[in-house]
Amino acid sequence: MADFDLAVIGAGAAGLSVTAAATQLGLRVALIERDRMGGDCLNFGCVPSKALLAASHAATAARSAAHFGVRLLEPQIDWPAVQQHVHGVINSIAPTDSEARFAALGATVLRDEARFVASDALSVGGRRITAGRIIIAAGGSAGVPPVPGLERVPFLTNATLFDLAEQPGHLLILGGGPIGLEMADAFSGLGSRVTVIEAATIATKEDPELVAGLRGALAARGIRILEGVTVSAAEPGPALLLSDGRRIEGTHLLIATGRQPNLQALDLAAGNVRASEAGIVTDRGLRSVSNRRVYAVGDIAAPEGIGSRAFTHIGSYHAGIVVRRALFRLPARLDYASLPRVTYTRPELAQAGLTEAEARAGGRRATLLRWPLADNDRAATERDTTGLVKLVIEGNRVIGAGILAPNAGEMIGLWVLAIAQRVKASALAGMIIPYPTRSEAAKRAAATFFLPKLFAPRTKSLLRLLTRLP
Repeated sequence: MADFDLAVIGAGAAGLSVTAAATQLGLRVALIERDRMGGDCLNFGCVPSKALLAASHAATAARSAAHFGVRLLEPQIDWPAVQQHVHGVINSIAPTDSEARFAALGATVLRDEARFVASDALSVGGRRITAGRIIIAAGGSAGVPPVPGLERVPFLTNATLFDLAEQPGHLLILGGGPIGLEMADAFSGLGSRVTVIEAATIATKEDPELVAGLRGALAARGIRILEGVTVSAAEPGPALLLSDGRRIEGTHLLIATGRQPNLQALDLAAGNVRASEAGIVTDRGLRSVSNRRVYAVGDIAAPEGIGSRAFTHIGSYHAGIVVRRALFRLPARLDYASLPRVTYTRPELAQAGLTEAEARAGGRRATLLRWPLADNDRAATERDTTGLVKLVIEGNRVIGAGILAPNAGEMIGLWVLAIAQRVKASALAGMIIPYPTRSEAAKRAAATFFLPKLFAPRTKSLLRLLTRLP
């Protein structure tokens, strides 16, 4: 008999979700973590970044108070107090992810590094353990680009950014994806100068129409955005030499050019586990294509034909798939058709399902519906009208939704459900939405689908006929 029914490598969001379900179902579970419980999201990612953004947005709101007839002095940033706030939030959430909690649930928590020694066995700090199923949830870490001279320049990643002893005077950010843009917004709001350097375009995976609004909002707050340029070299200072000949100096450098899976320490060959640069290669049920005992979840999973998705909520979704498939032997499979993602800047950029470009590339017969926040009464009352709702419709159903607005991440949930459940546009247009809310913009966008038919000459002729009836 194996030592454990389940061995879970990694105590981040995905690994903890699998462990919590399996232990409460009565299975013998080994939870293995070499670093901090809670993984990247709690310690270096979602939680500290959103806590820092909250502080930044509070300062930004204070500066904007004069629009409402409220006169305030320029906010004074107490950097140690900001840091205390960020780490206080982490500490308040940490007990949920703690070793004590999972030990109390019945898991055997092993705080050491794991590596394969056989297809069904791991070495954990020199101890050999066997398991009926092994779940790899080892996550990812910041990728560092091969920039000449970068090895001589102290730089930050998301793993070190939130322990800064001093506030950056001028933060250089290499990379214009979600991490780079969120931290640009956060530090700019707290009073730092910020320059973002991006080889392509910022938020390159998002709808360009929505990105244009975000770009304008960030630039209006003083964030310098350089797109279509690469870094040819780095120098102490730090300073970056750009492909167009410019040299930019700052006080701090943040590398935010993407993520890479944590594969190195696992000795996957010994476990007959196939991997690519994107992560552990699995089928659409997250089972390894080369070792039927092994599953992968979270950032480290790279399902064939789909690729990896580095979001905390994907880790929790993966956990549900693995529990159904590995434990209950049910035919669960991934379905990313309604997958949401959010960039938590101000305004936030949220997307569910397909963008316009993705729909066109897939040969879908897409109709586009829009409603600008400039025509939304709630946005007008708050003097914050930057934004747009953009829906992608095929037939009479929504296959994609993009929202640029404050709290867009809160608004996108309805559209995740609409896409997943194939809700008709007519049902969405007929919803009763509280007034005034920004959510009305999404309803109005859906309603525009029917306007051409409603005001068509044929409809007008029918109405004239009906008016003659007693």
